[in-house]
Amino acid sequence: MSKRRGDKMPLLEHVREFRDRMLKSVLAIGLGAIVGWILYQPIIRILTLPFCDLEKSSLPSNEQCGDLYVNGILGPFNLQVKIALLSGVIFSAPVWIYQLWAFITPALHKRERRVAIIFAAIASPLFASGSYLAYLILPHAVDVLLGFTPNNLGNLVRFDEYLDFVLRLILIFGIAFVLPLFLVALNLLGVLSGAAILRPWRVAVFICFLFTAIFTPTPDPVTMIVLAIPLCILYFGSGIFALLIDKRRKRNSDDQIQSTDIEKPEAL
Repeated sequence: MSKRRGDKMPLLEHVREFRDRMLKSVLAIGLGAIVGWILYQPIIRILTLPFCDLEKSSLPSNEQCGDLYVNGILGPFNLQVKIALLSGVIFSAPVWIYQLWAFITPALHKRERRVAIIFAAIASPLFASGSYLAYLILPHAVDVLLGFTPNNLGNLVRFDEYLDFVLRLILIFGIAFVLPLFLVALNLLGVLSGAAILRPWRVAVFICFLFTAIFTPTPDPVTMIVLAIPLCILYFGSGIFALLIDKRRKRNSDDQIQSTDIEKPEAL
């Protein structure tokens, strides 16, 4: 039974669709986790590089970072499992992003399926761009936070705590870069107009800076501005793109009305 806009989907069929899409997402994450398990050592090296480069003179000769440590017997195993699962989430982003959007879309006509594919294709690079930007400012963020350590004290950091900090920063940047795309997708589906997106632009800019101030894990204004400015650019870009879509949609609608008016006398 195909879904149509305005039709009510039976609860059992809705649950079945959710189960199928969840299984596909979990399978994709599992395959990505296998890749993350295999690439565990290179991933660890990449994640620790911003921290260890802050004080290269403190690095031992075997290229280990002495200020980071893993605690307990099960600590190394738990760390590898965690890295593998989180890598699976990142590597499989195109799959679960598409499954998420396809599930929350109110209909699955050919047009909506095309929008879902376009959404996933654009959201994945945006998420990767936000994550990469977070990685670029990670040394600055770590340097700022470690700067609060008293001069007469050292600071040994558990790697799982450092990993939580890194992942929080990466996920916040990645998700923030994807949020404006939801506005464009809603416009393509005819739910939100471009004028409605840009009308509260002052409030939107304030929310962008407020969002970064609350969720950025560092107290310095540099990190906040680095995240807020791209968010504002993406917001205005999505609004302008939505205006162009609205203009094209209106032009097509006017052409259809004119063609209908021309055909009516002929029918008479």
